[in-house]
Amino acid sequence: MPIRIWREFEAMFLEVNNLSVNLGQFHLIDVNLGLEKEDYMVIIGPTGSGKSVLLETIAGFYRPQSGRIFLEGKDITHLTPEKRGISIIYQDYVLFPHMNVFENIAYGLKKRIEDKEVIESSVIDAAKRLKIDHLLDRNPETLSGGEKQRTAIARSLIVEPNLLLMDEPFSALDVNTHTYLTDLLKKAVSDYQTTCIHVSHNFNDVWSLAEQVAVMRDGEILQQGVVADVFSKPRHDFVADFVGVRNIFQGEVVDGSKGITDVEIDKNLILHSSDTYNTDFKEVMVVIRPENIIFSNQPFVSSIRNQLKGIVTEVVLIGPTVWVEVDVHGTSFKGIITPSSLDMLGIKKGNEIYLSFKSVNVKLIDND
Repeated sequence: MPIRIWREFEAMFLEVNNLSVNLGQFHLIDVNLGLEKEDYMVIIGPTGSGKSVLLETIAGFYRPQSGRIFLEGKDITHLTPEKRGISIIYQDYVLFPHMNVFENIAYGLKKRIEDKEVIESSVIDAAKRLKIDHLLDRNPETLSGGEKQRTAIARSLIVEPNLLLMDEPFSALDVNTHTYLTDLLKKAVSDYQTTCIHVSHNFNDVWSLAEQVAVMRDGEILQQGVVADVFSKPRHDFVADFVGVRNIFQGEVVDGSKGITDVEIDKNLILHSSDTYNTDFKEVMVVIRPENIIFSNQPFVSSIRNQLKGIVTEVVLIGPTVWVEVDVHGTSFKGIITPSSLDMLGIKKGNEIYLSFKSVNVKLIDND
């Protein structure tokens, strides 16, 4: 029987079609992925979901049992890694200890060209972009973690790969260094016009670097899309929970005939959603992001359709934000506010509070 090739990502720069990999106790299952040239994708998901295996299969380290990988329209599924024009960076840097920073950066380029002046100017240019041009004579053992990773990034970018893969490149770094390197990396990959796939557990990498995000679980990609769409319009209950929706309810559509869908949750509350459903009494998952909930001490005077009253059950300060949990007739809603808003509203556990949220922010996920 012919293999079904999934073609939603027709003519994309990178296409991964129906990819399956068997590694004994772990499998990639019918993975489909697409990326445009010069796009930056971050893949997220729990530990053990297959993110690194997917990267290494694209790089050519694992042979798939089925499916195809296309890069710039060329089938690279069975090419050896060195023939794919793909660079990969890991969190442990992998620098040559017997070479200084200049020699490490120049290593791959020397295999491609012989002109020493071109090599030198290219290395200096890459080093300047990554702010390590003052370290070119240093040996790797004298470098900090951030300096080592910038050297590894420069070495990968200088050869202008067709595709740059990064497997948690900043996970071993402190927060300040991570943030600094993120800013440098974003500009560098833009300058080199590099197409990137980056595996990360840090949502800040998604928001600060990526145009596209993919969410994996148990060897499958559950959703891929523009970052804002995946975070605000999850199509799977796991995706909703993983990207921090927090307000997830089982619901039943009771009226979908008016352009606004009325959905009942917990058998006692009617919410209004802009998502359209024409079939009444359809079971759906209802999701509302916590940052889309507005708190007030009085009924909110506006056209917002969803306005509820409840009792504050929890107030928790987490970093620069405050999580507020409110019980509405036995149903718990979670929202996020700033400490200044908390003080202004005088929100305390046991207080009565009003909460409002727009119908456009009530997302319905089909249970089928």
